[in-house]
Order: sequence, then C-alpha cells, then structure tokens
Amino acid sequence: MAYTNRNFKTKKALREAIARGDVITCYQPGPYGAMFPLDHDGFVDLEGPHYPEPHRWYAQGIVKDGKLVKIS
Repeated sequence: MAYTNRNFKTKKALREAIARGDVITCYQPGPYGAMFPLDHDGFVDLEGPHYPEPHRWYAQGIVKDGKLVKIS
C-alpha cells in the first residue's frame, strides 16, 4: 500500500484534487522511516489518511509520468 504526498482525509478530497489538476505523487513508506517514491507508470494501491491515523479509505490509482492521474 502507498500514500500520496498530501495527507487526504477522504477519498473524495483526493478525487477533487486530481480533477483540479493538482500534482499528486505517491510513495511507499518503508521500515525505519524511509520513503520510496513510486515514479513508475501503472497501478498503485492507496490508503489514507496517513499513519498513525486509522485508515478510512482505500483506492486503486493510475500513475503516469510519476503523477497520480486517476483513482477508483
């Protein structure tokens, strides 16, 4: 599972940011606080809000040129 560069509280807020054309990137949190950017094209599984808050939403997204372009 991955996170977005902004801590969206709802999937609706993320969807609205994508519709506005905001640049949203994704990353995979790693052990010991390391973060690994997901800059490949393809599908990504997302969750939010960020830890330590409980996750309230999940989505599958499409990344193109390192930017999130669509979620479902």
